[in-house]
Amino acid sequence: MRYLAIFAGLLAVAVPAAAQTPEQFYANRSVTLVVPTAPGGINDISGRLVARHLAKHIPGKPNIVVQNQPGAGGLANANLIYNSMEKDGSVLSMMERAVPLLAITGDPNAKFDPTRFTWLGSLSSYGNDAYVLLINSMHKARNVGDFRPGGMQLSLGGNRSGSTNLTFALIVRDVLRLNAKVIRGYEGAAPMFLAQQRGEIDGQVIGYYSVRAGQPTLWKEGKLIPVIQFGRATRHKELPDVPTGRELAPDEEARQLIELAELPFEMALPTAAPPGVPADRAAVLRAAYRAMVESAGFLEEAAKINIEISPIDGEAIVGLLKRAAATPKSVIERYKLLEADKG
Repeated sequence: MRYLAIFAGLLAVAVPAAAQTPEQFYANRSVTLVVPTAPGGINDISGRLVARHLAKHIPGKPNIVVQNQPGAGGLANANLIYNSMEKDGSVLSMMERAVPLLAITGDPNAKFDPTRFTWLGSLSSYGNDAYVLLINSMHKARNVGDFRPGGMQLSLGGNRSGSTNLTFALIVRDVLRLNAKVIRGYEGAAPMFLAQQRGEIDGQVIGYYSVRAGQPTLWKEGKLIPVIQFGRATRHKELPDVPTGRELAPDEEARQLIELAELPFEMALPTAAPPGVPADRAAVLRAAYRAMVESAGFLEEAAKINIEISPIDGEAIVGLLKRAAATPKSVIERYKLLEADKG
């Protein structure tokens, strides 16, 4: 029996990868899950959650290893995953949710077609979440009215091109026309929270569940005050006194621009593989993702670390991307001008 087992193992190794079943391919294999942000933020927290649970539902049960690769707001990562990484199903990536929108709006640095990624799904469609402008409690302001032109000034931290926190910091300044300045270049949410505590910046725009998961002490002690919520058509039930960005829009084009910018929240925590993954492995990965987000162990851990779960599948993500591409050109052009702001 021992020799039969050895022979079977040698035979499996000898089978070309292209001819292997998904179970044969994934057995005893390490799969890389790239996280395009620094440790500590919601992409990192959710990526590690996916890594702990996804393999249980993949035939062959591979070992999934998280690799943090912060930089360029996820744009460099998307280009790398699309153009250079292995397309055999051995590489997955958490994707910065705003990065696909860069390609849709014609950013020349986006060297990919977002609809061609092998999308597995998204943990969240923001059904129960919000993207919130939070300010330090030490600031004298207490609501958005305090930042109207001529009022108090607000300094907001931001990441780099393609990151949602930078996009919405610019929307606060340039679309809602509040008295804000944007300080960019931070590598993720955690460094910005440190900058807030040091008094370098007054606030940032971040997911409601993200801050509760990543900075529970600051949240529970009331050191962060929400003043605007994005990513929603209506106010979050737990933030009834905080206006939405759409409510504050000064005109119809501004509201449409905010809606365009908010589309990525409907695929808020997506996972993808490169394009061209063999169809049987892609189907297995998508099925494993669906099984994962419905499993009791996954949902229990997600609840413990305050990650909002309202999942959608890969097909739904492609539908959202196509809908974004149908936005009126005038709105897309204004959005592009906003994203092109380097100052």
